[in-house]
Order: sequence, then structure tokens, then C-alpha cells
Amino acid sequence: MLYDELPAWSAKAAAWAAEYHATLRQRPIRPNVAPGEFLSQIPTHPPQSAEPFENIFADFVKLVPDSMTHWQHPRFFAYFSSNASPASMLAEQLANAISAQCMLWQTSPAATELETAMIDWLRQALAIPENFRGVIQDTATSSTLAAVLTMREKALNWRGIEEGLAGMPTLRVYASEQTHSSIDKAVRLSGIGQNNLVKVKTDSDWAMCPASLQSAIETDRANGLVPTGVIGCIGGTSIGASDQLEKILKIARQNNLYSHVDAAWAGSAMICPEFRSIWKGIEMADSIVFNPHKWLGANFDCSIQFLKEPKDQIKTLAIKPSYLETLEQDRIVNYSEWCIPLGRRFRALKLWFLIRSHGLSGLQEKIRNHIEWAGQAAIEIEKLDNFTIVTPPMFSLFTFRFTPPGYDADTKTRELIEAINADGRIYLTQTLHEGKFVIRFTIGQFDTEKSDIDMAISVIQELAESLT
Repeated sequence: MLYDELPAWSAKAAAWAAEYHATLRQRPIRPNVAPGEFLSQIPTHPPQSAEPFENIFADFVKLVPDSMTHWQHPRFFAYFSSNASPASMLAEQLANAISAQCMLWQTSPAATELETAMIDWLRQALAIPENFRGVIQDTATSSTLAAVLTMREKALNWRGIEEGLAGMPTLRVYASEQTHSSIDKAVRLSGIGQNNLVKVKTDSDWAMCPASLQSAIETDRANGLVPTGVIGCIGGTSIGASDQLEKILKIARQNNLYSHVDAAWAGSAMICPEFRSIWKGIEMADSIVFNPHKWLGANFDCSIQFLKEPKDQIKTLAIKPSYLETLEQDRIVNYSEWCIPLGRRFRALKLWFLIRSHGLSGLQEKIRNHIEWAGQAAIEIEKLDNFTIVTPPMFSLFTFRFTPPGYDADTKTRELIEAINADGRIYLTQTLHEGKFVIRFTIGQFDTEKSDIDMAISVIQELAESLT
């Protein structure tokens, strides 16, 4: 395809996208395909000669959509949504057209400076103090790994990056059982090791117990281990639990430990002032991550890491060979020095389009609706025969079980979710909570309406009745 053909095909792709989104409610959310079924339709060898673009586009339309799980479906109530507002998608199209590698200011002046502006817009929107700066990462996994590497190096006085970890003292990181598996991955990949991630016990609200945190730190020090960092949680993936940040971050500060807060999903809700009491004390954190691509409407990937002292992370991650130097430029920011990858995409553009297109008030309305609807849905499900709400709504997430008398609840709950997802009208996922198999119900898709919630409850009731 040549550039002079691009306008026509872009228009055709946009028309297809508009129809796709307009008809999503008519599609089953998950595809009815077996493993390997899609692969069997792809030639085993690459073409030797160029193919007409008409054939390529036709094969996309024929093969791909019906073999995909539709994350933008308004009745996607599984995992956490990975949203894509139209404004964000359009910005991504333009960023792709420019196709810049935004590793340095000199390779991308507008992208670099727009990133600075968007970070500050979001800092203000979330009421994070002015002394915080930030960087756009790809995902919370990368943000958390960067934070864990930084806490490791602070504890070792930056000897690890020079000498390696052999012979270094044993480091310890503290988090609760409610934190995401990306915390475990970061601790593993950092070389600290899974066995040195201390899962501090939680209280009756599934928040990290401050007294237990302090006790774990003191015990480790007494045993010759090196307490290194504390990772707090706001809106955990399993059930939506949140830690008492004011208390645990105070403990981290008193013990001179680097702190990171994982608010990947629920951080977006902090654009609404009425929810900010949940993360009271956030100003004491050294690092904070939240993902606009989860709930705010920026299409994947787009993760924001706020940093109180960027110099610590830069000292940990930055390498400056001569060929990456920007000559005669002292007052610039090179965000690749804040990240693990050198190569970086122009992610700030979609935030600029998104925030301007909806305004904070429009984004706040969506989040408030989702949280209100989740509360209503939990009440309606609890009214159904043989249902139990296991964990109450936390932001827009709650969990429930199907508990008909005379049956094993784990078995029947598993049967129910399998029936729901095979049916295709709604999509839910499961988790284990305190040893029980439960179904997660989370609302966060950008185009969800109240009628979608009502349908979900009807589907759950209908399929439950078929299982008893």
C-alpha cells in the first residue's frame, strides 16, 4: 500500500470501527473458538509476492473480530476494563502516523513536553501535591518494577547496579495479600526474590495491618535482614481492597523505607473529590502508579507513575552513552531515563485528546455512575434466591457466590460462571477469597449504561435457575 492510498483505506477502517462499536451489544463477548482454530486459517508460510490490500482488509474483517474477546463491549464486567474512548483512539491513529521514537527530548520535543503537561494535568486532577512529578509508562507492571528497583538500590546505596547482587545483604519488601501479582513479579525480577516479599496480614477490612507491618520490619532487622520498601494497595484486583495509607506510609517513613502505592485501577476514581479520603496520606508515598487505560478512557497502553523524587529512579535506571547525549541542552527531560525501555511511544497525545474531549466533569460522571451502579447491582443480586454477597462494593467491584442449599457452593458458583461466559451476553471472572471460589462483578467499561447492568442481573438469575 502506498501513502496516496492511505486516506481511502483509513476512511474504510474508521467506518468499520464505527460499525463495530455500534453493534458490539449484538455480539457475544467471548468468541466461540477452540485453541488453534484461528491459527489454522492463517497460511503457514509468508507470501512471496505482494497481495492486494483489498484481500488483506477482507481477511481481517472475516477472521479477526469473531476470534477476539471484545474488551470494549458495554457488558464486559470481567477483570478491570481496558478502555478506549473515541478521542483516545483517534489520537493513537495520529501518533501512529507520526511514528516517533520518543526516547529523548531531541527525538520528540512536542511529545516530551506534552507528557510533562499531561502528567501535571493528572496530578492536579487527582489532588496529588505539587512536588510530585511523573512519567508515562506502558503498564503498572513496568511502573512497579521501576519502583522496586529504586527501593532496592536505595537500600544498597546503589551498589547493586554496579556490583551485582551476589554477596549483598538479604532485602525485604512488605505488601499485603491483596496486592496484584505484578508486585510479586517485580520482586522476582529485581533479584530480591519471591521469598523476601513479606505478605503482611490484613484486618477485617482486608487492609494491611499497621501493627503487623511494624512488627515484621522489627523482626527482620533483628534477624540481620534489610527492610527495603513498603508497597501499599488502593483498589486491589481481587476484591478491591485498600490499605490504610496514612498509617502504613507513616511506618515506612519512620523506618526510612521507600514506599510505592499501587492504585492502577482505583486511582482513576481519585478525580472525584468524594473518594479521596480512601487514600488519605498519599502525599507520603515516594512512588504512585495508576492506569488511565483501565478506567479513565485512554486506550491501552498508558500507565502513570508519579514520583516524589525522580532523581532516585533516574539514578537507578539511567544510562547515558555519548550517542544519546543532547548537546548544549541542560534544561531538558529525557523520560527514557525514568523507565526501563529506551524506546518510548507518544502516549501523551491520547491523554491530551481524552481530557479535552470529555473534561474532568465528564470523566467524573462516568466513574460516579459506575460506582453507584455497582452498589445497586450488589443489592439486586443479594435479593435473588440462593445468592450471597461475599465482599461488598469497593469502588465499582464486588464479589458473590451462588449458594443453593444441598449443593457445594464452590462447585455451583463455578458452574454458574461457566454458564454465564458460555452464554455470551455478559462476561464475568472469578477469584479465590479466603479459600472460597467467588465471582467478581466490576463495572468500568466506558460505554456501559444502566440497562446493561439490569441485563446482567437478569442473565445471572436466569442461568442460576437452570442449574438447580
